[in-house]
Amino acid sequence: MDLDERRDLSETIVKTYPSIAYANESHLPIVAFDKLDGSNIRAEWTSKKGWHKFGTRNRLVDETDPIFGRAPGLVQGKYGESLAQRLRDAGIDRAMCFFEMWGPSSFAGMHKLDEELTVTLFDIAPFAQGILEPARFLKLAEGLDHARVLYEGTVTPEFIESVRASTLPGMTFEGVVCKAKNDKKTKMPIMFKQKSRAWLDKLDAYCGDNKELRNALI
Repeated sequence: MDLDERRDLSETIVKTYPSIAYANESHLPIVAFDKLDGSNIRAEWTSKKGWHKFGTRNRLVDETDPIFGRAPGLVQGKYGESLAQRLRDAGIDRAMCFFEMWGPSSFAGMHKLDEELTVTLFDIAPFAQGILEPARFLKLAEGLDHARVLYEGTVTPEFIESVRASTLPGMTFEGVVCKAKNDKKTKMPIMFKQKSRAWLDKLDAYCGDNKELRNALI
C-alpha cells in the first residue's frame, strides 16, 4: 500500500459515523429525526470517481459480502445520480454519505436476507467540513428520501416522554436522533438519541442475560 492509499484509507476511517450518546436535555434548539431500525451504511462519493467505496460502520464491503453485499446497489439505484448532482451543485467535491439499510423485519442491525431491503439517507459529511448541520443537510437533501424530521425546538420532558412512550407523531419503532448546531472543534453536530421503551423491551427479550450483546446492539 503506497502513501496515497494509506492517506486515503486514513481519511475514510475518520468519516465513520460517530457513536451517539443518550441524553434527555439540551441547552440548544434541536431537530429530532426518526431513527430507522437497521444497519449503518456509508458510501464515499467524489466528483472524479463517483460512488466508489462502501462500508458498514466498521468495515468496507462490496457486492460479495453475504449480508451487506446489496448495499452498494441499493445506494446507487436509489440515490446515485440524484444525490451526486446535489453534491456537485453545492460545490462539494468529495463526501461520505450515511444511510440506514433496513427492511420490514430489521431489528438492532439484524436482517432477514430473504426480505426486500432499502436504504434511507440520514447524514452527509463533505471531506474537511464534518457532518452537515441539520438545516444544511435538509436543504441539500430536499426532495430526496431522507430520515424524517419529527420535532424541532426545545427539549422538554413531554418530548422525551413522547419518544419513550412511542406517541411522537410519525416515529417508527426505535426512537429518535436529536441534532443541534455543529461543535466548532469537532465539526460534528451536537447529537444525542432516545429510544422507545418498546424497542428496549424487545432488545432485553432478545439478549436475555447477555449484557455484552445488549451493549453492542444498543
